[in-house]
Amino acid sequence: MTTETKTKIIAKVPKAKAKSRIKKEEAVAKLRIRVQAYEHKVLDNSVKQIIDTALRYGAIIVGPVPLPTEIKKYTVNRAAFVYKDAREQFEMRVHKRVIDILNPAANVIEALTNLNLPSGVNIDVKMM
Repeated sequence: MTTETKTKIIAKVPKAKAKSRIKKEEAVAKLRIRVQAYEHKVLDNSVKQIIDTALRYGAIIVGPVPLPTEIKKYTVNRAAFVYKDAREQFEMRVHKRVIDILNPAANVIEALTNLNLPSGVNIDVKMM
């Protein structure tokens, strides 16, 4: 993972009265983007593309946050009958990242929907 994707951009709330800060933090709308892929290089490139698109329109971004890699292991017999102890093991790794966009504007959401990402990248978008 490159150092560019590891950097986190965190929203700063202007200093004001304590009551107004609490109201602003409660009223924050979030667009949570969860990105999954089998190859981590493709995943990092697509995450960088999403962040660049959001920053171009002035959005406040938190992330990308790497989630634990999901590893699925499969054990298969090599032979059909006699050699029962001969086995092969295969695994699939699913790499995941989460990006939060705080108070997204309409043009940010439109730009993200028109984004062309490589095949093999799964994206889940939730409004919170």
